[in-house]
Amino acid sequence: MKIAAISDIHGNIYSLMKVLEDIDEQKVDLVVCLGDLVGYGPHPNEVVALIKRREIPCIKGNYDASVVDGDFTFIRNTSINSFSLPWASEEVRASNKFYLSQLPNELNYDINGVKIKFTHGSPNTINEYLFEDGENTKNIMETLEEDILVCAHTHIPSYKKFDDKTFINTGSVGKPKIGRPNATYALIEIKEDKSVNIKFRELEYEYKRIVKDAQMLKFPSQLVSSYESGTE
Repeated sequence: MKIAAISDIHGNIYSLMKVLEDIDEQKVDLVVCLGDLVGYGPHPNEVVALIKRREIPCIKGNYDASVVDGDFTFIRNTSINSFSLPWASEEVRASNKFYLSQLPNELNYDINGVKIKFTHGSPNTINEYLFEDGENTKNIMETLEEDILVCAHTHIPSYKKFDDKTFINTGSVGKPKIGRPNATYALIEIKEDKSVNIKFRELEYEYKRIVKDAQMLKFPSQLVSSYESGTE
């Protein structure tokens, strides 16, 4: 069974469309979204509509939760967020806020006897950063009951084995921090013999379109330039 794990779309409809096109070409059996549909980007309602239309199972991201709350509950109070949070809270329709509010904090699957847990931040909290070499990541993987943990939130794709456990971070579809303006997502293939094959897809998309849209809406220059540089 082949799974596509996507996350951190952040209102970037152009990157999401490109990623979904690629996923269709990869002939996956299941697509799972790890949250942060909104925040930063200029098209949050369009992103939510496309995820809903494709009936993609989705969990709640920390920015999703903060947009619903309208407060810095789960995000850092930075100069960019001081613009992006109120803008997104105002822009996201009430029906889409309700959809975001109802999303679960995790999803669990058993595929060919392999147990997978999907979270946005960590199994502990929605906004905890899990980097592959982090001490907190090591501690979580040591106590993980499942075979595979798939998370996001860092916007950096990574993969690491912890004894018989597997750690995967999907990267980001819409707001990369890899030093390039490309979308990333994870392909996870689980075979009948329980072997697991992991690949990361990195895709170019027409990022100049979102740059233009953000400029027209007078988004902060630091936010606009981040789409070009692939940095925070």
